Amino acid sequence: MTNRHIAYWVIPPTGNAEFVAHMEDILDLYARAHDPMRPVVCMDEQPVQLIDDCHQTIPATATSPKRVDYEYKRMGTASIFLFTEALAGYRRAHARPNRTKTDWAQEVAALLDERYTKGEIVTLVCDNLNTHTPGAFYEAFTPKQARAYLERLDIRYTPKHGSWLNIAENELSAMTRQCLGRERIPTIEKLNSEIGAWADNVNGKQKGVHWHMTIDHARVKLTSLYPALLL
Repeated sequence: MTNRHIAYWVIPPTGNAEFVAHMEDILDLYARAHDPMRPVVCMDEQPVQLIDDCHQTIPATATSPKRVDYEYKRMGTASIFLFTEALAGYRRAHARPNRTKTDWAQEVAALLDERYTKGEIVTLVCDNLNTHTPGAFYEAFTPKQARAYLERLDIRYTPKHGSWLNIAENELSAMTRQCLGRERIPTIEKLNSEIGAWADNVNGKQKGVHWHMTIDHARVKLTSLYPALLL
């Protein structure tokens, strides 16, 4: 028998009007000038495996590097919620044990309560995961609280198979490279300490993200996504 190899990637749709509608909506948001009272915030999530050492590490010395045994033990999982206001150069990262509707709503509420305290209307860009719904707020808060939060939110969804349109996905990728994987993280408390320090460090020294693709670019370079009109 001949071995067959399968390569997996996100196959972009062709002639998909719904994809195009959501894509152009997001691109229009990214093209707008920064408005502090109507900030555009992108969010994404990432699962993380918590692991710990099975054997005590040997500290580094003047002549030898730190030595860690290859064997490890699993300590459960967590989910990182990352928010970024790209034009302001702001990132917020926080981990929770779960990624339910309630977890999502509480993380969004924390963002509104901690950073946007002047009544800003926040345009929130996220994927259309079934936990990212207005109803999630009614599962997490009283009806009065839920309504108050939703009145300050304008939720926009990236298209299915269009995660590349979410700036927060790029930030998660950068965080993974720069922060995670350097050492084993056994607890969610340690994870939050690490990703919180990363966010503070990057916020302090890195400017905002400038998105270059526009609707006009998409209509020229991504013509296969647009339905063919029979005129």
